[in-house]
Amino acid sequence: MRELDSWREEKRSAWLYRVVAEAEAGTPRQALFSELAQEADKQAAIWERHARTAGRPVPDGFVPDLRTRIVARLVRRLGPRPLRGVLAAMKVRGMSLYTHAFPGHAMPHTLDDVGRRHRGVESGGNLRAAVFGVNDGLISNASLILGIAGATSDNSLILLSGAAGLIAGAFSMAAGEYVSVRSQREMYEYQIGLEKQELDQYPEEEAEELALIYQARGLSREEAATLAKSLTADPEKALATLAREELGLNPEDLGSPWGAALFSFFSFAAGASIPLLPFVFASGTTSLMVAVALTGIMLFAVGATLSLFTGRSATYSGLRMLAIGAAAGGFTYLIGKLLGVTLG
Repeated sequence: MRELDSWREEKRSAWLYRVVAEAEAGTPRQALFSELAQEADKQAAIWERHARTAGRPVPDGFVPDLRTRIVARLVRRLGPRPLRGVLAAMKVRGMSLYTHAFPGHAMPHTLDDVGRRHRGVESGGNLRAAVFGVNDGLISNASLILGIAGATSDNSLILLSGAAGLIAGAFSMAAGEYVSVRSQREMYEYQIGLEKQELDQYPEEEAEELALIYQARGLSREEAATLAKSLTADPEKALATLAREELGLNPEDLGSPWGAALFSFFSFAAGASIPLLPFVFASGTTSLMVAVALTGIMLFAVGATLSLFTGRSATYSGLRMLAIGAAAGGFTYLIGKLLGVTLG
């Protein structure tokens, strides 16, 4: 049955390539996806021959399933770019065009160039994730604590609510990050398995697909073909290249699900603990004022740190984050105050 499954996958890819080509009508990408559809049809014909040789009947025509029709409808309505992850998971190649260089941009000429380009993108990823984790914990727990403080002056209740918010939020963030990274890895492992199988079955067709992508991104046909053949000459290195250029996936970006979960848990907890700590050591107005001051300082620091990734002024970014946090905290405090008066 493997031959029939592979035949269906290639026919489905060809059908979706044509849908994407229609959505890209009038752009240079239209020709690329039309040619990729033809390549997928050729690969489907190879699997059809294998199936017939094995004595398995092959359907007279391909009928897309419900999932494929839904994705096609979404592509026609929204365009391919928002659905590039879904399309990559359904074996539609060329999605790197929506995340990598456009035609006319500099292209890699060796496998080392490919690796250097992606390592540059990867650098700073952990720092960015940590900053966002701290920011999420800071704003969400500060808002919760201020809302409770607006409703009651009972320090034990504020402390209990803040601790519950820290623990629940940290576990929620960790669970979400685990599922996200695990899903990414599963998709990558499945797709890279397909690529490995295809490299074994028809390496020349895989090189042709890669050449079409490079041609659409600015290289001449001869340069694209030469580069694709050199990059796919080594089967192990070819897999990483195909994952990046055909699927838009970077294997170096896929970390451990457990590592990502723990990283998210502790970064969120670190941020959530800042507005909570004053209530551990004091009570009343003093602890509330200290919590507000510490939260404000950290919000400004987080915003200023984010300027490293945006290129904007550190002062502007810090003040903007402070204003966002102040609006969230002030709003929840007023709601808590209103509910406290109403219920009291």
